[in-house]
Formats: sequence, structure tokens, C-alpha cells
Amino acid sequence: MSTFFTFVSWLLLFGYWLLIAGVTLRILMKRRAVTSAMAWLLIIFILPLVGIIAYLSFGELHLGKRRAERARTMWPSTAKWLSELKQSHHIFATEYSDVARSLFQLCENRQGVAGVRGNQLQLLTSAEETMAALIRDIQLARHNIEMVFYIWHPGGLADEVAESLMAASRRGVHCRLMLDSAGSVTFFRSPMAAMMRNAGVDVVEALQVSLLRVFLRRMDLRQHRKVVLIDNYIAYTGSMNLVDPRFFKQDAGVGQWVDLMARMEGPIATTMGIVYACDWEIETGKRILPPAPDGNIMPFEQESGHTIQVIASGPGFPEDMIHQALLTAVYSAREQLIMTTPYFVPSDDLLHAICTAALRGVDVSIIVPRHNDSLLVGWASRAFFTELLEAGVKIYQFESGLLHTKSVLVDGQLSLIGTVNLDMRSLWLNFEITLVIDDAGFGGDLSHVQDDYIARSRLLDARRWSQRAWWQRIVERLFYFFSPLL
Repeated sequence: MSTFFTFVSWLLLFGYWLLIAGVTLRILMKRRAVTSAMAWLLIIFILPLVGIIAYLSFGELHLGKRRAERARTMWPSTAKWLSELKQSHHIFATEYSDVARSLFQLCENRQGVAGVRGNQLQLLTSAEETMAALIRDIQLARHNIEMVFYIWHPGGLADEVAESLMAASRRGVHCRLMLDSAGSVTFFRSPMAAMMRNAGVDVVEALQVSLLRVFLRRMDLRQHRKVVLIDNYIAYTGSMNLVDPRFFKQDAGVGQWVDLMARMEGPIATTMGIVYACDWEIETGKRILPPAPDGNIMPFEQESGHTIQVIASGPGFPEDMIHQALLTAVYSAREQLIMTTPYFVPSDDLLHAICTAALRGVDVSIIVPRHNDSLLVGWASRAFFTELLEAGVKIYQFESGLLHTKSVLVDGQLSLIGTVNLDMRSLWLNFEITLVIDDAGFGGDLSHVQDDYIARSRLLDARRWSQRAWWQRIVERLFYFFSPLL
């Protein structure tokens, strides 16, 4: 009997070390950043069982077999649709400003379509303003409404949007609503989901969270886009979830969330529509390619309209696109670079690009919230401050709530706004969307918004920062260790 138990013990020990060796080899064979690989290896060797379970759950980009197959099969029809869209030569831009040219060329080469011109574009700087405009557009909708949000939180103005959406569905408008399962868990647990479905709204719970799927699909891969499309002509996107800040995370101790949204009219709605169609097909298996723009879709002359490019990321879309776009934008800066983000955990390449811009004389400012709703990200982001300050980057800490706006402004001309945080999750994992706008007028509008953020912020003093307590430095470095995984 003792011989049997000895044999079983050795067999279990051999299996244990074989599992560690197998996962280690898998990490080494995957092409990833060295810092990320080292972080995973250290976690697995220090806490083997916890590390292995965490890696199998979150270490690789698993979309799931069914969704991955849909992502592969949708591209022939999508490519054909894009080919037909290119025949509408009148909607595509052929000239760009000097600062924007390289970024638009990158997007066209990797995504297959150029920037579209002749769009009307309006910045919306508050939840009240955004939802009032959204309700008005929903009430005027005649054919179809498509929405995707990471978070829909019932209460306040969000309920008014829901009522207008259900009313539109009852009068015959085809309404589709896709919400992330994890982000919108409160919505799906509330009566609102059933009410909308009863009203005829096609509600889809994207990337459902389930312990049964934990090893079949990466659970922290999220649908993080915020998009509204109305009648294939009006489009919204930006940083705002469908929440009323007065009713959302009031117990987090960070104040109300501050966001920025863009409302657009014109052919940009068509290119955003193809992104939504791909997301819908990956999640549901149903194809809803938008109609090609007709000849009358450009009411705004090229001189007064805005040139916009859409960048979409996530499984099934060009890999590393968002990261490459940000690097290109930062390296294009010659005079001024302003960035706002709630979560600042950049890659080494992006950190180096930002510091290099400051060192070559560009006026670089980064605006982040003083108090963050994520303890991990809040501490990890501070680990980068010393290097940024030494390079001459100005760091502003926003004090009037949680600054949730994601924006980049280069030389007052090139703007990037959307859903992308400056962290690893947004850069390489989630379904995200960003608008690239080449227009000095819009750049001026965004600059005014950013100036308002700066006026409500505290400039971080380099000397005082260097004198912070030793325990803070230790905590920062501890969380910095996990930064490749955040």
C-alpha cells in the first residue's frame, strides 16, 4: 500500500511540474512583450497554482471557438462590401494636413479605407447635453437605431433614453442594442432588459460572463465600444457610457464621471456602421451590413466638413492598430501634445514616445484624474510619473470628479477621441473605437475642452513628487510589476 501511495505521490508531483513546464513553454512561445512574459512567469513561479489558473483564464486572447469562427467567416462579405464602398470616390479624402498625413496613411493601409470627408461634427461635453441630443435624434429616427455600450446603468436620464428607444421600436423603427455582459450587469439584473425586449428592441448580452466558459474564452475581454447609429446617417461615439453621472458609482468616492462625446452627420456613419455590423455578427451570427452611402449623403462641402477616420480594435480587427496609431500621433507632434485619460498604464513604447516628444521640445501635457475608481491602476500609473516629469512632461491631476475623457490633440490640428484608455487592456485586448479628425477648427474646440480640464486640475510639482514617502514608492513599484497585465 505504501508503494502505491508513493507512486501516486510521485505521479502527482510529476504532473504538477509538467503543468508548470507546459505553461512556461506556452508563455515563451507566444509572441508578447518581454515585460508581460516576465510578469506572468514570476507569478507562476511564486504562486504556481494561482498563476496557472490566472494565465489560463486571462493570459491569452481567447475569443471563443464560435465567435472566432464567425470572425473568420464574416471577412469575405465584409471585404466585398468595402470594395463596393470604395466606388463612392466622392466621400473619401485625398489630402491631409502635414501632421495628420502619416496617421491617415497608416489607417488606410491597414484597414483598407481612407478617411471620409464632408462630415458635420459636434462636441458634447456633458451627460445632460449628450442625452438630450440623443433623445431628440431617437425621436426623429425613421428606419433603424443601433447601439453598443460597455455600461448601461438604469436611473435618471438613462431611463429617459430607454423610454425613447422603446417608443421608437413600437412605432416600427428597427432597434438593436448590444451591451457588455460584465459592464452592464446591473442593467441585465433590472426589469429594463425585459421591458425593452417586450417593446421589440433586439437586446443582446455581449461576451457573457460564466464560470463554465472561463477556460474556453478570456473573461476579461470586453466589448468596450460606445456607439450609436441612427438611420445610417447620424453617429455618436466617445467616452461616455449610457449612465447618468448622478446615479452612477456614487459610493466610489471619486465624484461624478466627466466625459466627452461626438455627434456626427455624414458618411462617417457608414464606416462606423461596418464596425457595428462586424460586432453584431461576431456576437449573434447575423449579418446586418449597412447600405452603401447614396450620392446625396454629403450635404456639407469639403471646405466646411470634417475629415474623419475610424479605428476599430479587438479580435477580428487589424492587430495592434490602436497602439500603432497612438505612437504615430505622438511622433507626429512638433509643437504641442495634450492627452487625457482616466487610466494611464502605457506600454514601454508609448511611454518612450511621450518622453521623447517632450525631450525634443514639444509642449506635452497629460491630464489624469486625481482620484481613481481603480486602486490597481491608480497606483500603477504613478510609477510612470517620475520618468515623465524628468523628461519635462506636465502632469495635471483633475480634481472635479473622475475625468473619463479619452482624447489626444496634436499641434491643434490632429485629434483622437473615443473609448481607448492609455492602458494595456485598451491597447491590445478590448473591442475599442477611436475617431481620428484632421481639422484645425475641431482641434480648437477640443483644445477649449482640455483647457477647461486643466483649469480644474492641479499641476504635479516635480520637486514635491520626488519627496513623497518611501512606502508610496514601494506600493507604486509593486503595482507597476502588474502593469503589463492590467
